[in-house]
Amino acid sequence: MTDFNPESLASIGPKEFAQLVKSTPDSKIAEVMAGENRTKILDEVFNRMPTLFRPEKAGSTQAVIHWVITGGAGGASDTYETVIENGACTVTNQPARDPKLTMTMDAVTFLKVVSGDGNPMMLFMTGKVKAKGDLGLAANVAKLFDIPKA
Repeated sequence: MTDFNPESLASIGPKEFAQLVKSTPDSKIAEVMAGENRTKILDEVFNRMPTLFRPEKAGSTQAVIHWVITGGAGGASDTYETVIENGACTVTNQPARDPKLTMTMDAVTFLKVVSGDGNPMMLFMTGKVKAKGDLGLAANVAKLFDIPKA
């Protein structure tokens, strides 16, 4: 099995990524995501979002979503902005717009959500995902993306 690192993530597709997250112990993911490769891994995941976006499911949705990923070095957080408008999805790690929804979670939880290895609603109910703003959007955000199944 591939090692959990930025180089391997860059060379595998969404389905392989989902299998990698599912087969890697949480403690190993947490260790890697607290280290120097955190930004590379988050960038790789967020840069794929527009290619996994499903405009037919978004319809007329217009939304700015901020993703706050906690657990960085020294307790730092990373914030990424996903903008869904006019049937398209764009992503930046330089948030500039007021969010309709802000979702906060640690890196392990985030990777489980985007790899299809974690049930977003269950993670929200157990407090692992915190949502502020449009909770209806929060409940449906996963449907807007073609999330791989491991």
